[in-house]
Amino acid sequence: MDMIEDAAAPMARTGGDDEGDASLLARLRQGQAGAYERLMRRYNRLLFRTARGIVRDDAEAQDAVQEAWLRAFTALDAFRGQSALATWLVRIVINQALQQQRRLGRLVPWDEHVPMEDSAMPATPADPLDAAPETPEQAAARQQLRRQLEDAIDLLPPIYRCVFILRAVQDFSVEETAESLRVPQDVVKTRYLRARGMLRVALGAEPGAELRSLHDFQGSRCDHTVRDVLAALRATGVLRDQ
Repeated sequence: MDMIEDAAAPMARTGGDDEGDASLLARLRQGQAGAYERLMRRYNRLLFRTARGIVRDDAEAQDAVQEAWLRAFTALDAFRGQSALATWLVRIVINQALQQQRRLGRLVPWDEHVPMEDSAMPATPADPLDAAPETPEQAAARQQLRRQLEDAIDLLPPIYRCVFILRAVQDFSVEETAESLRVPQDVVKTRYLRARGMLRVALGAEPGAELRSLHDFQGSRCDHTVRDVLAALRATGVLRDQ
């Protein structure tokens, strides 16, 4: 399935950066290296988390992110601004991760029909550790909880894992998630409820505030991806430094 083409969506994100996506895209189309780097750093974590919703290996997810950037940057003419840039990029990295798994001979059930459920999950409770600065013991406990949660999420089927990561970890709306995955909003709601239910059973509790730090993509991994993508773009003549 090809997810390069643009589609309608109302959302846009800047990732805490002052420069908007439209300005960055204008500079991208002029081949400015700084714009490429800024855009990658803005959305690297989103794309990595999305890829981890499909693959269960950090290195494979990072490879998918790198290839997704190259694909996006060589197909900028396909982005017409009718959709949010974040949504467009998410569709590309999903497609890339699925293709990568197929090349490795791994079947990823992605279009399975999910029956609707009537029940609703309660909201994620506040984490009491947020109320005061962490002690070293609390920080260690939080890190252990995060590892346990990541392990539990990895055991979810991909159709649930990807929805959960977009909704609960990345804080996408139902609408954004549905457009990114190209499924009805009711399917997003159902898969999210099922994912939370399976995690609640596996963990014996609702996932808490540790969700915010799952599958982070800062530091050397982000730097490595930016460096490699920029080098590939220069080698192909897509990028010129200005």
